[in-house]
Amino acid sequence: MTTLRTRRVDTGRLTQQITEAEGRDGGDVVLFVHGNVSSSAFWDTTLTTLPAGYRPIAVDLRGFGGTDPLPVDATRGLRDYADDLAALLAALEVDRAHLVGWSMGGGVVMQYLRDHPAAVRSLTLVNPVSPYGFGGTHGVEGTLNSADGAGSGGGTANPEFVRLLAQGERGEESPLAPRSVLTSCYVKPPLRPEHEDAYVESMLTTRLGDDHYPGDSTESAAWPGIAPGTRGVLNSLAPIHFRVDDLHLIDPRPPVLWVRGEDDVIVSDTSMFDLAQLGAIGAVPGWNGTPAQPMVAQTRHVLDRYAAAGGTVREVAVADAGHAVHLERPEEFGKALLEVLSA
Repeated sequence: MTTLRTRRVDTGRLTQQITEAEGRDGGDVVLFVHGNVSSSAFWDTTLTTLPAGYRPIAVDLRGFGGTDPLPVDATRGLRDYADDLAALLAALEVDRAHLVGWSMGGGVVMQYLRDHPAAVRSLTLVNPVSPYGFGGTHGVEGTLNSADGAGSGGGTANPEFVRLLAQGERGEESPLAPRSVLTSCYVKPPLRPEHEDAYVESMLTTRLGDDHYPGDSTESAAWPGIAPGTRGVLNSLAPIHFRVDDLHLIDPRPPVLWVRGEDDVIVSDTSMFDLAQLGAIGAVPGWNGTPAQPMVAQTRHVLDRYAAAGGTVREVAVADAGHAVHLERPEEFGKALLEVLSA
């Protein structure tokens, strides 16, 4: 049975907490990167099932889990996080690694690939954020709805969800409690994930505030009246700050695996976390017809161009699964992952 250990690594840039499999110091490194409002704990089961011959490591991003809560400069998009990964791998004396990113972590590893293509053996995206960020765009080429990125950024977070995170709420009386969001949005109901309590605790490690989650915001003359600020997590995902639509230009081009749950309600062409989609169904007032962001179609568009330029891309759409395919369908996910790791 694989035993996991957690330790903190001083990279000179910041001290990062990692979880790794004991006794697996050899083999190709597989670095797992979690999503927003979570931590490396969401990868624990995956780490224990990766076979011998690989060295699995899961990292806590800054402001999550046990990693230093350095502020996030959102004007750099996801580069603060990607640069942290580079510093971690350098501290571990790892020249090349397989990268696996879930949700926001998918955007982080896409940014890392963009900046360090020769250091990536393979890239696995699990329900990743769109290469054009989260919110505020339309069409497969990620056209801005407004020049200021209205409809994205720190102001789009539900304040009640943020309040309950700050309160450390562990129950599920409110539909906006972390546990409720986990069981209704991270996974597809009626699934109750194994280790549910540990995942709730992981969510509660999220640092809150303008420099962290959700970040600051500005007013906008465009609907819905809010635009991204310059600090914090959600602003780092805003389309005016984060955009990696030129992956087809990198060299070399490692193989890419894209795994997604067909019933994901977070990263979707009709995302229930996109204010434009919520406006269309009447949940956000004053909707002016702004179309929902086609997140899945945007990712496919960017990866199709990557494949047309000579890269290898495999898309695996998992039926009856939501946002956390690696938790919901671990065997199917593990099989697909091993295929790209050994490509």
